[in-house]
Amino acid sequence: MSKVDVIMPQMGESIAEGTLTRWLKQIGETVERDEDLFEISTDKVDADIPSPVAGTLVEILVQEGATVEVNTVVARIDTEGGAAATAEPQPAEQPAETPEPAAPAAAAPEAAAEPEPTAPVAPAASSDGPASREERIQSKSTPLVRKIAAEHGVDLADVVGSGIAGRVTRDDILAHIDGGAVPAAAAPAAALAGPAAPSAISQPAATAAPAVPGQPGTMQVPIHGATLDIRIPAVPIREGDTVEEMSRVRLRTMEHMLMSKRISAHVTSVNEIDFEHVVRLRKQLKPKFAEQGVKLTYGPFIMKAVIEALREYPILNASVDGTRVVYHGDINLGIAVAVADGKELIVPVLKNADQLSLMGLTTGANELAEKARTKTLEFADIEGGTFTITNVGVFGNQFGMPIINQPQVAILGTGVIEKRPVVVQDTMGNDVVGIRHMSYFGLSYDHRVVDGAIAAFWLNKVKDVLENFPEDVI
Repeated sequence: MSKVDVIMPQMGESIAEGTLTRWLKQIGETVERDEDLFEISTDKVDADIPSPVAGTLVEILVQEGATVEVNTVVARIDTEGGAAATAEPQPAEQPAETPEPAAPAAAAPEAAAEPEPTAPVAPAASSDGPASREERIQSKSTPLVRKIAAEHGVDLADVVGSGIAGRVTRDDILAHIDGGAVPAAAAPAAALAGPAAPSAISQPAATAAPAVPGQPGTMQVPIHGATLDIRIPAVPIREGDTVEEMSRVRLRTMEHMLMSKRISAHVTSVNEIDFEHVVRLRKQLKPKFAEQGVKLTYGPFIMKAVIEALREYPILNASVDGTRVVYHGDINLGIAVAVADGKELIVPVLKNADQLSLMGLTTGANELAEKARTKTLEFADIEGGTFTITNVGVFGNQFGMPIINQPQVAILGTGVIEKRPVVVQDTMGNDVVGIRHMSYFGLSYDHRVVDGAIAAFWLNKVKDVLENFPEDVI
């Protein structure tokens, strides 16, 4: 027998776990190389995972609905196809884990309440003696599940696990939360979240519990080699308020943005750009692009200018690795796309954008945006970005001061392109007031490696390219 391990694949730079939602093959069935074997779900994309080899599926180590870390062995395939299959699923081996500090809790009164102790979990067999309550809980859940529990003030001992050996899965914890089961200390406040009797509404809002290290209601922040526990205040819920749990994408966005603010020294510089020339050029080119079934927006012009500026100032197409600066050879543009009626944001990546023409940038960006809105993005579509562009102008905003998309060192926020009165020169060289299409661009950059002068030079380059855009480029 020759067995090959099937692992949970890497699902993007910032994603460490995935949920195995469905097995497409069962034990004893044959599978071809690159034939779809199982489905997975992440915070950003869902996908079918192909088999790495041809053979017979002989072991399933992770059940449907279980969330496991990247590189966890989920199954084994016999490439010789002659061995008996393992009838019962077995638990996947899990590496030793260190509980992560709880992320900031969702804005609800119960987030600050310390859960009351409940009946202990049945002790697990161990040659070293009975395990502690914390060890038993940890062994029955993943870091993601424990983080969700901490965010909502849920004691995992209260949650019935449906996974292997009673393991609490992500679906278990979310179902527990959706079912309204909350710690006893938080029940009065939580009752205000939905329809309640007058007597419940008349009760005073719960007060925040004192900060307890590592408990819901606090955030641990490292400062000069020490850890400071910062209290997160609870939000009183009043009559007429509506409480809504954050989506998975919203939670991961929160974590990513908070991490970026803690890591990078954010500074924003703003420049004003005259778009009059690009407006006329786009009007001329639109019919040619329409003949190819392509809608031409201002985005590709901006991407072209950004690419030229990144070529001239490569420090903005870089990442920080400890005390080293990594200058990326490729220019992979992240393009922020609002989805779910603007409630969520996802950043697909246009790879090797510096090798694309104006037509290539247009079709590539349009395809990624459509895939983002229809939730058909693949893993390769969301990883490997080296610089990000976010368009706040599409919503009518003058300019933005966006948060850097880690591990990048800069992000550009483009404002609305609109007519404004500005001072221009006439053909005689006289200063006059004219009506021009103008826009503000805001560049947020990491002051650890990018100084204000370089940021200004970079913005000036973008401005120069857009105001003098070549008319023969397609």
